[in-house]
Amino acid sequence: MSTAPTALFAALIDDAAVFPPGNAPLEVAVQRHIAHHQAAYAGLIGPLLIPASDVGKLATDVDSLADRPLEIGLIARPGVDPSVVLDALKQLESEPGVNAVGAELGWFPGWRDLAVGSLPLTLEVPRGADHRRALDDIRAGGDEAGHMVQAKFRTGATPTWEWSDEAELAAFIHDCARLGVPFKLTGGLHHAVRAEHDGAPQHGLLNVLLAVHSAAHDGALVAVEALLAQRDSHLLANALASLDDADVSRLRSLFTAYGCCEVTDPIGELEALDLLDFDDDIDLPQELSS
Repeated sequence: MSTAPTALFAALIDDAAVFPPGNAPLEVAVQRHIAHHQAAYAGLIGPLLIPASDVGKLATDVDSLADRPLEIGLIARPGVDPSVVLDALKQLESEPGVNAVGAELGWFPGWRDLAVGSLPLTLEVPRGADHRRALDDIRAGGDEAGHMVQAKFRTGATPTWEWSDEAELAAFIHDCARLGVPFKLTGGLHHAVRAEHDGAPQHGLLNVLLAVHSAAHDGALVAVEALLAQRDSHLLANALASLDDADVSRLRSLFTAYGCCEVTDPIGELEALDLLDFDDDIDLPQELSS
């Protein structure tokens, strides 16, 4: 089997180690993140995601980052006062070794009034009556903003959010492709292929990538849903390995990244399917693996 195009996975996986179910202490997450960016798979890893309210606790040894600052994404979950993002940005002005590269918060009608400058903005869309309204608003606002504005959708279950099945996720992907709205995903994408894990359903990363590819090429909603349900790992891997550069560019212009609390979970499975080309096995240093 051929490896997948390198650009397909470039900076695809944001490091959400401090969020459930990982719940790593912030100082541990920072050190793990540094280790990820020194590993063979560094090119697959995006920023470290932290709650905007925790910026004041961010105590990093900047010297250990060599010549690159710590890149973070500021997260304010739906329902959290958006002002915490603005407060976090002010606090970061005195942290020269830390760069905010994006902010994520729940969509609300007044998001355009947030004074975030040119910072890329990700807005988590709700379910129900406001879902389409939010997507239409993000599309219109993105056209006006002059900087990246994208949607976010939760693919993993929480105590207050039931798992989004193939039909619901397919509809979101299909709508984003139709509207030209880039998006991120969050929650539950720990594995390469759709399956049940610990008795609970989880979407597969390869399924999502191919579903986005289909939607980006005007695939019917039923086809997008079928790809999300596919469980043949070799069929999925072979299809992704056959994508050309134009396919990958179009796919990734829509599906920009997703958050995962243990980034080596999906990477290890991708390597096992021969989609990645690494000389060494993927593993964390022992002192960081606990």
